[in-house]
Amino acid sequence: MMLRTEQLCKRFDSFCLREISLEVARGEYYVLLGRSGAGKTQLLELICGLTHPDKGSIFLEGEDITRKRVQDRGIGLVFQDLALFPHYTVKDNIMYPLKLRDMPLRERIDRVQRAAEEMNITDLLLRKPGNLSGGEKQRVALARTLVTDPKILLLDEPMASVDASLKDSIRRMLRRLNRNGQTIVHVTHDFGEAVSLASRVGVMHNGRIIQDGTPAEVFNHPVNRFVARYAGIKNFFRVTFVKSYNSWSCITDNRTRFRLAKGDYPSSGLMILAAGEVLVTRQGAAGVQINNIHGVIEDIVPSPSGYEITVNGGDRFYADITHREMEARKFVTGEPVIVSFRPESLRLVGNGEEKKEY
Repeated sequence: MMLRTEQLCKRFDSFCLREISLEVARGEYYVLLGRSGAGKTQLLELICGLTHPDKGSIFLEGEDITRKRVQDRGIGLVFQDLALFPHYTVKDNIMYPLKLRDMPLRERIDRVQRAAEEMNITDLLLRKPGNLSGGEKQRVALARTLVTDPKILLLDEPMASVDASLKDSIRRMLRRLNRNGQTIVHVTHDFGEAVSLASRVGVMHNGRIIQDGTPAEVFNHPVNRFVARYAGIKNFFRVTFVKSYNSWSCITDNRTRFRLAKGDYPSSGLMILAAGEVLVTRQGAAGVQINNIHGVIEDIVPSPSGYEITVNGGDRFYADITHREMEARKFVTGEPVIVSFRPESLRLVGNGEEKKEY
């Protein structure tokens, strides 16, 4: 295991990191996902040694580095504000950490050149940060960290200072770095970044990691409403489960009944339904095992993939449809429709009893 933390705790005035235990394998791209104030940056500062935990341990390649100095850990951190020296050229910014080491000049120059080539910024070496775009500054900050050959790279909101038009190129660059063997821990509040980059993701909330796993595991099987909301799920139903012979159904608080897939269910719980798995029609969907719920369109809102339609059928249902579907069906607010979905599309949150959301 490349990085392991055990039961890390640290108090910062009124905020506290609590019992942080995580593992990052060699070559993994691990994304810490959470809202502002969740404790993501504070955790990175503990890992790289800018602060020390009140309790717990940090191991890198099996070695306990909990009390080691920053410069002796072999960890690289790219700050959210990038922290470039404005009066230095790009070349001098990249070379700066090497000047602090007992390293021959020739080797320093070679390392700067290799890092600049890897980040595709060789043509910027003589310029100063004030003359660079946000994306170029991000590449310089990454080159300055990579020049030290870190065992693990920590990124604090790396897209924060990058225009939307440049984010795709930064993502491609980070994926390439990871494919080339660089272990990365990446902090973000952006669900899309986690999905597009992570091999594993940890969701942080109020100083704890509340769920950890592959993106598919975390976002398809959230442990609570907080994680499900982060995954963009809006369809939540608190239900009571009913078994009749060999089949299961459930009844929502608003008395809507759903057919369920085969399985074992608790007496009550929270069910979720992805908006992309909800079909909206005027005639309903065919099939014995299809749930068809009559309702009225309450709202139609443009979305990145087309439109989000809100249907009030006693419970509210949110459905995603494409631009082509909207052009073909020409739905309008106030009209009666039927929302349909397969029983297998309904998923139980956690074990049916929501974990405390701290």
